Amino acid sequence: MKKLIISFILLFGIGGAALVALSPSKAVNTSPLTLSSGYLFEQPRGLAPFSLEDQSGAEFTQADFAGKWSLVFVGYTSCPDVCPTTLSKLAALFPKLQAVSKVPVQVVFVSADPARDTQQKRLDYINFFNSEFKAVTAPHAKLFPFSRDLGFAYAMVGDGDDYQVDHSASYVLVSPKGEKFAVFKPKPVLGQMGQIDHKELLADLEQIFNRYSNSEA
Repeated sequence: MKKLIISFILLFGIGGAALVALSPSKAVNTSPLTLSSGYLFEQPRGLAPFSLEDQSGAEFTQADFAGKWSLVFVGYTSCPDVCPTTLSKLAALFPKLQAVSKVPVQVVFVSADPARDTQQKRLDYINFFNSEFKAVTAPHAKLFPFSRDLGFAYAMVGDGDDYQVDHSASYVLVSPKGEKFAVFKPKPVLGQMGQIDHKELLADLEQIFNRYSNSEA
């Protein structure tokens, strides 16, 4: 009789554990995400303290990343091709990004040309694409460490006032915790300017948003 009771307890325990393991509410997906347009950082990393200025003249700091997903890229308002193309595509994509995320999403355009991209010029420029986007900059002494921390690079090319700015064309995703979370890179196209496929980008971001919200639940 004693052996029968012990067997029953063991059987019940195993069965109960199986039910818990199969319960959808307890299931946790730990498989790595496969992204089509970029990759996740192995370990999300917080950014060093920074202070920039947005298009309204307000200070932009780490606090402006908290509680929202931020898609950040670097450029300048006189950019002849990459920046206007990027902003046009992101403006079209923005409503879909908001729809697939449970927390707010923001787009942050970082001007690497603070001498020419004044507050008013950045305001007029970003409003042409989407007034909800941020257009931030700072003197190079502040801007360069911030850009380098995100993995961006930029350099002035040419002499006089007609110089151009060579800059990264990738996007960096900053998490609601203010951590560098993922990077998305343009794919090279023979004889053309490399671009990020925004359909792939949307699918990748939806994966990330869903996984992150589930892990935080």
